[in-house]
Amino acid sequence: MMAVYDLEEQEQIDEIKAWWKQYGNALLLLVVVAALTVAAVLGWRAYNDRQGSEAGELYVQLQAAVSSNENKKVQDIGATMIERYPRSGYAQFAALAAGRAAFETGSLAEARTSLKWVVEHAKDDGTRDLARLRLATVALDEKKYDEALATLQAAPVEAMAALFADLKGDILAVQEKTAEARSAYQLALDKTEAKSGYRNVIQGKLDSLGTAK
Repeated sequence: MMAVYDLEEQEQIDEIKAWWKQYGNALLLLVVVAALTVAAVLGWRAYNDRQGSEAGELYVQLQAAVSSNENKKVQDIGATMIERYPRSGYAQFAALAAGRAAFETGSLAEARTSLKWVVEHAKDDGTRDLARLRLATVALDEKKYDEALATLQAAPVEAMAALFADLKGDILAVQEKTAEARSAYQLALDKTEAKSGYRNVIQGKLDSLGTAK
């Protein structure tokens, strides 16, 4: 009986050897690929976590610089975040802050660069529209009126409709397009909540245009 068991065992071993000879390399490759995939996923998660942590630390520094009116530092940190952590959620807000800081110091070219980046990379429509609004303000300051109006052309999110209309009114008023400016201000007024104190500002602009002829 022992000889029979030995024979059967040998046959099983031979079958395993044959199977391994035929499929062993493919199986080994699958195991290696699976291991590499797991390692890549874990590595990517660790990389993202590290990137997010570093970006968060920089953003805290940026907020502190904003609070202390250190515009140059805000611009520098914003530029660093755009370069190093463009995929992080902090980058779009850092770029917005950098654009505003640059505008306040009269660095319009730098402001334009930061705000354009936000328009192209913002993760939500509201942030993108805020960048468009500020970009149009930069163009207005540069007396590039047609460019400013073009920047505001696409309809914004509803929450920013009044601000867009108000800025359009400012641009049109500077161009002495009184009727169009009046329409824009009226739209801004219509889009502003009844209890908002901002209505008085818009109404003042509308009144300054005089009555329609």
